[in-house]
Amino acid sequence: MQLEIMPRKKRLPAGRAPLLLLLCQLVRALDVPLDSKLLEDLVQPPTITQQSPKDYIIDPRENIVIQCEAKGKPPPSFSWTRNGTHFDIEKDPLVTMKPGSGTLTINIMSEGKAETYEGVYQCTARNERGAAISNNIVVRPSRSPLWTKEKLEPITLRNGQSLILPCRPPLGLPPPIIFWMDNSFQRLPQSERVSQGLNGDLYFSNVLPEDTREDYICYARFNHTQTIQQKQPISVKVISAKSNRERPPTFLTPEGNASHKEELRGNVLSLECIAEGLPTPIIYWIKEDGTLPINRTFYKNFKKTLQIIQVSEADSGNYQCIAKNPLGAIYHTISVTVKAAPYWIMAPQNLVLSPGEDGRLICRANGNPKPRISWLSNGVPIEIAPDDPSRNIDGDTIIFSNVQERSSAVYQCNASNEYGYLLANAFVNVLAEPPRILTSANTLYQVITDRPALLDCAFFGSPLPTVEWFKGAKGSALREDIYVLHENGTLEIPVAQKDSTGTYTCVARNKLGMAKNEVHLEIKDATRIIKQPEYAVVQRGGTVSFECKVKHDHTLIPTITWLKDSGELPNDGRFTVDKDHLVVADVWDNDGGTYTCVANTTLDNVSASAVLSVVAPTPTPAPTYDVPNPPFDLELTDQLDKSVQLSWTPGNDNNSPITKFIIEYEDAMHEAGLWHHQTEVSGMQTTAQLKLSPYVNYSFRVMAVNSLGRSLPSEASEQYLTKAAEPDTNPTAVEGLGSEPDNLVITWKPLNGFESNGPGLQYKVSWRQKDGDDEWTSVVVANVSKYIVSGTPTFVPYLIKVQALNDVGFAPEPAVVMGHSGEDLPMVAPGNVRVNVVNSTLAEVHWDPVPLKSIRGHLQGYRIYYWKAQSSSKRNRRHLEKKILTFQGSKTHGMLPGLEPFSHYTLNVRVVNGKGEGPASPDRVFTTPEGVPSAPSSLKIVNPTLDSLTLEWDPPSRPNGILTEYTLKYQPINSTHELGPLVDLKIPANKTRWTLKNLNFSTRYKFYFYAQTAAGSGSQITEEAVTNVDEGKMAGIPPPDVGAGKAMASRQVDIATQGWFIGLMCAVALLILILLIVCFIRRNKGGKYPVKEKEDAHADPEIQPMKEDDGTFGEYRSLESDAEDHKPLKKGSRTPSDRTVKKEDSDDSLVDYGEGVNGQFNEDGSFIGQYSGKKEKEPAEGNESSEAPSPVNAMNSFV
Repeated sequence: MQLEIMPRKKRLPAGRAPLLLLLCQLVRALDVPLDSKLLEDLVQPPTITQQSPKDYIIDPRENIVIQCEAKGKPPPSFSWTRNGTHFDIEKDPLVTMKPGSGTLTINIMSEGKAETYEGVYQCTARNERGAAISNNIVVRPSRSPLWTKEKLEPITLRNGQSLILPCRPPLGLPPPIIFWMDNSFQRLPQSERVSQGLNGDLYFSNVLPEDTREDYICYARFNHTQTIQQKQPISVKVISAKSNRERPPTFLTPEGNASHKEELRGNVLSLECIAEGLPTPIIYWIKEDGTLPINRTFYKNFKKTLQIIQVSEADSGNYQCIAKNPLGAIYHTISVTVKAAPYWIMAPQNLVLSPGEDGRLICRANGNPKPRISWLSNGVPIEIAPDDPSRNIDGDTIIFSNVQERSSAVYQCNASNEYGYLLANAFVNVLAEPPRILTSANTLYQVITDRPALLDCAFFGSPLPTVEWFKGAKGSALREDIYVLHENGTLEIPVAQKDSTGTYTCVARNKLGMAKNEVHLEIKDATRIIKQPEYAVVQRGGTVSFECKVKHDHTLIPTITWLKDSGELPNDGRFTVDKDHLVVADVWDNDGGTYTCVANTTLDNVSASAVLSVVAPTPTPAPTYDVPNPPFDLELTDQLDKSVQLSWTPGNDNNSPITKFIIEYEDAMHEAGLWHHQTEVSGMQTTAQLKLSPYVNYSFRVMAVNSLGRSLPSEASEQYLTKAAEPDTNPTAVEGLGSEPDNLVITWKPLNGFESNGPGLQYKVSWRQKDGDDEWTSVVVANVSKYIVSGTPTFVPYLIKVQALNDVGFAPEPAVVMGHSGEDLPMVAPGNVRVNVVNSTLAEVHWDPVPLKSIRGHLQGYRIYYWKAQSSSKRNRRHLEKKILTFQGSKTHGMLPGLEPFSHYTLNVRVVNGKGEGPASPDRVFTTPEGVPSAPSSLKIVNPTLDSLTLEWDPPSRPNGILTEYTLKYQPINSTHELGPLVDLKIPANKTRWTLKNLNFSTRYKFYFYAQTAAGSGSQITEEAVTNVDEGKMAGIPPPDVGAGKAMASRQVDIATQGWFIGLMCAVALLILILLIVCFIRRNKGGKYPVKEKEDAHADPEIQPMKEDDGTFGEYRSLESDAEDHKPLKKGSRTPSDRTVKKEDSDDSLVDYGEGVNGQFNEDGSFIGQYSGKKEKEPAEGNESSEAPSPVNAMNSFV
């Protein structure tokens, strides 16, 4: 069955368990199909399917056939009325009714007259469910009466006088078509001077001697009867005068200064003005209170007739025709009123309801004057029709409640006014029918992968069933992402994939039962051309082969077709096609062209093309191939206002056929010396019809092209100046932007000289407020590109249009664009500013948006000003610069990164538009928590002794909190550069000096020193130092006893003369040399201790990259330059001679994240950079081995 269903779609996500694709059908008008499956037992009221037109004009020479066809179940019976009374067909032997139909045939060819059967006929189709009626069919025979006999006197007048030759055709039905011819049945020529009016008369604005003739004949053609009647010939003699006095225009028709015209909606409005004068006047048309509608306005009869098709009420108004010649101009105003016969807004639709349901018939029509709505039931006025308790009439609506089977009927809605009427039948059919699925069972659908699949489920039932879809066995849920469900039951898979293959079940249910149907879907691979034919150049007489390899679904059988220039291959034995190749043997010149391989399957097709170029064979000796010689002998013919024919003679092709000619033009009036592309034509052509623009002084030149390139240009043709006309286009790039709060600057891209189409180019600039009821304000300006409207409200949307005009007329109605008057600073500050401190260096700010009206401009975003007031530790009271973060768009929150820990900050928020910033919100103060400190500012080792070292240091430059203690770690480094055990020592925070005692003499130590706050440990600073050498042990000490003296004596041996010592020193010297070489290769890079991995594993958390979930960072910039705060962090260097390590001050500045430096921000203001930096590694625990330090340290540590 076929349902009339609106093309609405629903989308449901899949993946729910179980997911049912449920199509809920609302009770609505539908058309019960006359499907053979339903007709057996489904009743349906009558419906008129075909009828004769309301105004039925017949040919009196043929039988009269009045059509009336209807459908219904059971089949309806037919009856007729004539002139409002029953028409008894049985009693008239000339009238027969077609079996199974209501169509009447009246046999007037054998006897009888057509006039006897004139009248108003109406057909009624009736069955047990109701009665439908046709329109009132007015039957009238066509008439083509003869011209009234009249004696026409010859007309004699002087040269230059005006003349009207009357036609006055006889009244016919329908009215005849009028035209003027001579005795030889040749149409009389017409022009701006001589033309035929709408009434058929022939008008001469002024006569010439060549107008003298004796056979001006008016003919009337009656199309219905295919007859032509002619008027008696009119003789006109024009006497030449020595001097013709010129005169200004006067109107021949219409008369006077004003007239009125009434037309019906939807018809063609024809307005006519014909003027006389010498010279011949030219006619112009304008609409006084608007513009003529684009695409519906046409000019006929040399612009003497203005036609507007599909006229509507909006076309009412005053139209003015202007007749102008060099001696003056006259005007005539035609007041047009458009009336309207009734037309549908909402015609009533058939209702199929089940017992107990509700519904309504709506009949809405419009017209001028407003039509009257009346209802009929089964052809009887509803006021006298049998009463139905389920029916309630409310003007143009019939409301049905709790319908029963006896409520079935056919209702007629009649909408009428003085200009016509509309009649519509709509039945109410009360049925109780279980669901039926009309789609054939087990239908197989085959679809190409990645294309839509549509699975049909046509159904019927009353009440209207709901439809569910399942995939696979019943109860299995569909798991694809998206399905489209159409209200007619069709399931759409927008992008079918291989896993879409399977069996789908459609289930239709209503309260009377259920029906289901299975369909099957197979997804096939797309057909592809994996080896395409390629461009080929072959000599005449040669052979060329094109290859086309196709990959396809194995279940589909493709057919390969070859085309030449989109047509079939020539029926020639030289063309051979096998599975993958097309071979062309003995190639001729006309074999050149585009060859296309088309692969077709039952489900898809694909194609690929290649071009074959045929060149002359290489002679012996080889000819010279070159670009063609320039064409010559350019000639312009058929010169019209907007076209001209250009012809030329080709130059020598230099042994390569000319494939095309390129035509260029020069506009000597506007762009002398600049050539533009006009068109291209085939190399076989030597003429071209060229389209021209108005008011251009054209010259043309031609270039020939072959496979080797293009020729030099030909000599320029003669010049041809086209007539001026109104502009075809309007300015582009129209914009409206205010430069001040009280103005609107309208700018546009002006037309160039070529586009002006005539002299006197100007622009009509129009504007009005978008949201107001003001009329358009317009001003005409010279050929400029800007106009400033003053005194506008601040930031108000305006509708703007700019129309081009010249001395001839206006360009088409321009497009309307929207602009805004000037912006002003915002008036209101953001409110409810809240600060949420995330950690010691990051805070989140929220604020409420300002009202849009208070922005007074385009919202650019919000800007946060913030600055550090002072350090919480009271160590640093200097005032830092203010910083700014800008958040684009309408965001109402943002993140402030790079804050200093343990600090007081103040911020405010301002809204920003295109003019600037608004007032600041009240200052909000917040404090950051403690963070880890920076490294101590310096570390020095002083007063070394045999067993002690004294350390002096400066506190961290940025404590970032309250220092709790210092941690000192140190470990010895022996002569083989191995690290000794690590000693960990805690030092009170108020100390800046510490002495280590009980150290080993002549030993190098490495120190690791850092401060701590409650937030954790800060960055460390390192240093190395050596205890003094024990001179007593090296030179000998007096022994306390004899035994000791032996030991002392052995130490006083001169070891410099010992062999083992000499060997050891050589080894050390060699080792130093090797280390120097390595140092040179590594460009003085210091060694690394193997404890690096441990140090990396325990890196300071304060310098880890920031991780944010949804924080947003704005664009940063600084308000003032603070050189000290902007110094970059520097990598530490080797220990200087005074053993002092000084770390550079480095504020945790937002320079790292602002615009123009390393930090970046997304479009939405999200921070995408990260903190980076380097610090000293943690000391190694225990006596782990390490790489050697630099050679200098190696030398210093060997004692």
